[in-house]
Amino acid sequence: MDWYHFSLAFLGALIYQSPSKKLKVIGVTGTKGKSTTVEMIAGILKEDGSKVASLSSIKFNLNGKEKKNILRMTMPGRFKIQQFLRQAVNEGCKYLVLEVSSQGIEQHRHRFIDFEIAVITNLAPEHIEAHGGFENYKRAKGKLFQAVKGIHILNLDDKNIEYFLKFPAEKKYGYSLRTSNSQLIQDPKYKILATNQKINEKGVVFNINNTEFQLNLLGAFNIYNALASICVGLSQGIDLETCKKGLEKVKGVPGRMETVISEDFKVIVDYAVTPDSLENAYLAVKENFNPKEMICVLGACGGGRDKWKRPILGEIAKNHCNRIILTNEDPYDEDPMEIINQIARSAGSGVKKILDRREAIKESLKIANTGDVVIITGKGSESCMCMAGGKKIPWDDRDVAREEFQKLNTKN
Repeated sequence: MDWYHFSLAFLGALIYQSPSKKLKVIGVTGTKGKSTTVEMIAGILKEDGSKVASLSSIKFNLNGKEKKNILRMTMPGRFKIQQFLRQAVNEGCKYLVLEVSSQGIEQHRHRFIDFEIAVITNLAPEHIEAHGGFENYKRAKGKLFQAVKGIHILNLDDKNIEYFLKFPAEKKYGYSLRTSNSQLIQDPKYKILATNQKINEKGVVFNINNTEFQLNLLGAFNIYNALASICVGLSQGIDLETCKKGLEKVKGVPGRMETVISEDFKVIVDYAVTPDSLENAYLAVKENFNPKEMICVLGACGGGRDKWKRPILGEIAKNHCNRIILTNEDPYDEDPMEIINQIARSAGSGVKKILDRREAIKESLKIANTGDVVIITGKGSESCMCMAGGKKIPWDDRDVAREEFQKLNTKN
């Protein structure tokens, strides 16, 4: 037991008078899709007429009052979380939807929060060095489900699903795109199967029973995020039609497959930091836009974290991108050029290395032509870049792309 972190969690709940006891708290964990799923769940609950608060790596939302999360933490510290819970109670919120990270769990940030629902989006290798292996990472996620005795929402298509199915709960809801996997939960009331999935000009479409859902988001992977959210809605007695209306009002999530420029060519900004996420982002661009050329700007975070990913990210970029520009991305105390070189070894021979991230983005815009798509990955809507010695510089890929595009247009 880490008594330091545990004690802070206890003190936070004590100071703010255990506000979670007066809320229905929904915890969303997983490797990918947490922030988007938080947005979708909140959208469904709001559509049903409830007052909702949500906290994700992107923003704090208190019954419609939004504030950007600039803490660079998926899950803030214990006092900050308890303070936000108390604010939600004071605002008259019925629900609070909270993004839950593995490192937050290991530091007991989920303690003394009365979760009613635990949601798992998926599980893939991430934070491996921090946890000392994938099994430890998986066990960290499992601690949330161990703590939540009420309702579990499970991705039946995830290869680690058997691990999460073993935790006891009053009710277990499952979601799937595959008929065979949907049998893992027997009672039809507690499972949903998406059928007739297709991509159109707005985003992605799928059916549940006789209800058609249109997501106004890029990427077929968002179907899974939507299904998790629908399960939450169903667990609260919300019908499919209300879920549909709530989801269709989610027009986009900042820095998640966000189109920031749409002129002769498009510029997409996405957070993608894991191999699976990067591959899904590239596939989404191809499926939705069928670009003449895909120009990819990417890096890999430093600070000794997940170095194993670097050659894999380079290989994925080589397989999907017509042109690759490797650049700096949160190097912390590592040599940023060495990080770039480690990616470059598997990214092919035509790679450009531009250390200055602004210059890299500028170069991607200069070489883009009509019908091309530039995709900038790794930071999404993050508001700063982390450099050596704890220094942080203000940054937003979306703003930089718009600024450099404007400068190029002014010159022309």
